[in-house]
Amino acid sequence: MSTVLGGTPLTGRVAVVTGASSGIGEATAERLAALGADVALLARRADRLAAAVARITERGGNALAVPTDVTDREALARAATAVHDRFGTVDLVFANAGVQLISAIGDLQVSDWETQIDLNIKGVMYTIETFVADLETGAAAGRSADLIVTSSIAATRVLEKFQVYSGTKAYLSHLVRLLRTELGRKNIRVASVEPGMVDTELPNHVTDPDASTLMADLIKQIDVLQSADIAETVAFMAAVPKHVNLTEITILPTQQTI
Repeated sequence: MSTVLGGTPLTGRVAVVTGASSGIGEATAERLAALGADVALLARRADRLAAAVARITERGGNALAVPTDVTDREALARAATAVHDRFGTVDLVFANAGVQLISAIGDLQVSDWETQIDLNIKGVMYTIETFVADLETGAAAGRSADLIVTSSIAATRVLEKFQVYSGTKAYLSHLVRLLRTELGRKNIRVASVEPGMVDTELPNHVTDPDASTLMADLIKQIDVLQSADIAETVAFMAAVPKHVNLTEITILPTQQTI
């Protein structure tokens, strides 16, 4: 994707990106840094985070790798301390960490259900718990303050075998709408991005053969989204004037019809 934004419109912003070791999170962290933000990258894979931070630094950006499991509240609290020590108060949170594990309910893949609920829902809630006070502080000081959550078109589509995954994403999409009623009054922008098919490693986690085939065929048959497409969208959402809240952005490949 060709870039839409130029210059460094995010200079002075402090961003936290979860799920930053690959895919959308990694691309977004690098794009935010390129636009001037100080960026903390949170994910479990320390080696991938270190590599991303090295790329950002080589390009003149400021970044910090904070290996963190977002399903662990204490780990997130330690991560916040590390971010505060390095960059100060956070005013941009991209709660992006998630997992997609598809199966029929009758298969009783209960551990997969729990993994998705723990990461996709609890991980986002714990991230909000950790950084909402920062966002309130930033907004009260007159700065732009953003909470952006990665949902999915699965939040509203009826897709076979996506029941639990779709349920977690529907929770996030509606959570964003509800949070705006509280945080919007405090000048905090709350938004969701709902991508369609993106060429990331997320489908690699799908163990159901039919679902895997469906996703693999889509990637082969149409020009699907790239992580950079989502990253540019998130960056644009954060860069618009602070009185503008792009609340729900659905991003689809032009050719995707399901």
